[in-house]
Amino acid sequence: MQITEDCIVSIQYSLTTAKGDVIDKTEVGKAFSYVHGKNEILPHLEKELYSKSVGDFIKVTIDPENGYGLVNPKLIQEVPRNNFDEAEPIKIGMQFQTNNDDGQDQIVSITDIKENTVTVNGNHPLAGETLTFDVRIEDIILPPEQGKGKCGCC
Repeated sequence: MQITEDCIVSIQYSLTTAKGDVIDKTEVGKAFSYVHGKNEILPHLEKELYSKSVGDFIKVTIDPENGYGLVNPKLIQEVPRNNFDEAEPIKIGMQFQTNNDDGQDQIVSITDIKENTVTVNGNHPLAGETLTFDVRIEDIILPPEQGKGKCGCC
């Protein structure tokens, strides 16, 4: 059985940066599952997984343009420190939700704190990073409409 659109795919993976730092991985025996073709994982990784089978192992390196994008300097801003609620002390690395110029929800991270200003970064934390996924396909469940699913509902 091969991965096709709408299959439920379970994988074990390790995600590393170009420097070799492991930034995410599945725990042994706890695979990550997603529905193929529904943009639940990076499109470039999804493309590489298409037509693979259970037991296949692939290594995929994704440049920033095909991952989380390049760092956009316009998304890094210094804002007045008094914009932050003093109920909880702010710290570098804290994330919070705000609205961007289009009124859309956006997650920003605090990257610097000065006496009168706070630097916030609206880029994805992995923007600008070249990422390598080491992936092993653990299981594939065909979509129910194909009548061959292993889930017992067909």
